[in-house]
Amino acid sequence: MSEQLKQEIIAYSRTIGIDAIGFTTAEPFEELRPKLEEYYSKGYASGFESSDIELRIDPKKSLPSARSIIAIAVGYPNRLPDAPRSIRGERRGMFARSSWGMDYHSLLRKRLTLLQAFIEERMPSAECLSMVDTGVLSDRAVAERAGLGYAAKNGFILNDKLGTWTYLGELLTSIPLPPDKPVSDSCLDCTICIDRCPTGALVGNGQLNAQKCISFLTQTKGFLPDEYRGKIGNRLYGCDTCQQVCPRNRGINTLQDDIILEPLKLKPLLEPLLTISNKMFKNEYSHLAGSWRGKKPIQRNAIIALAHFKEESAVPALKKVAVEDTRPVIKGTAYWAIGKIAGQLEAPFLKERYNIEEDAEVRNEILKGLEEIEHVIN
Repeated sequence: MSEQLKQEIIAYSRTIGIDAIGFTTAEPFEELRPKLEEYYSKGYASGFESSDIELRIDPKKSLPSARSIIAIAVGYPNRLPDAPRSIRGERRGMFARSSWGMDYHSLLRKRLTLLQAFIEERMPSAECLSMVDTGVLSDRAVAERAGLGYAAKNGFILNDKLGTWTYLGELLTSIPLPPDKPVSDSCLDCTICIDRCPTGALVGNGQLNAQKCISFLTQTKGFLPDEYRGKIGNRLYGCDTCQQVCPRNRGINTLQDDIILEPLKLKPLLEPLLTISNKMFKNEYSHLAGSWRGKKPIQRNAIIALAHFKEESAVPALKKVAVEDTRPVIKGTAYWAIGKIAGQLEAPFLKERYNIEEDAEVRNEILKGLEEIEHVIN
């Protein structure tokens, strides 16, 4: 009976946009405990995930009646047709591929809701609980044990057909279903992702120091640490480097009917972002996963991207933001960028503003802008 239901679930999953599905037990993920203990003790955690190890490793802490976990993977595209070019005078930023189209939380919940309804129709007594990213369990640990793929050295689950370009989710259920077997790791001695990580955030064995990861850094709201400002390039949200360089991802580009690509929004002009209103930001970007932290991190990253490009035409706009914006992070980063871009031409402006600004952090950013000028002179 359970094998028959499993096969029915697999067949149905293919009709609702689920690209890969696997099954495992609801037994604790004890093998994850030492990894999480090390992760937290070394200060690698991003702070976005639960710090309760027991919740993270024991499915029954979330659903006491859980007997099985159904893991799903939905592939997402990694090529952007008709992408606009970033040229002098019209510099553009970039959202990571995981933020292309509908927010993946909504996309996965839609599929998991349909899957749960399908199961409950056949087994009305079943108890179910779905999790997408924000759940306490490790999506990757569940997916690995359910046979969807193996944990590659970049920390992503690598599926033989989808590569690492996947959204992951799971459905806990009280129904006992035959588990699948994990697949073998085939990274072998390849370390390309580790070698090419811009900040050295990949520390080996699939472990990530989130505090150094550009994907995490682009989502923070404070001042970006100095050592990473030259690393994020034109990234507005997220980072795809460790996936782009993976040899196993070559030739893969999964398309979904409900992932609508919008090139002008996914690779937007930087300068208009500096003064975008809350209403306009919500109208234009709220459907993207990359908007979840609001416009402030996006605007800060846009300023850093303009500094990366040394876009001189943006200096008037940056000066306006520096003088008129009331948020210290945006003001200060704009002052720093002016020094980075314009050099000696704007030294008098920065010195004048240093004597006017009262916020200590903003004044410190002005000094950093002046130091950028001194660095170029010397």
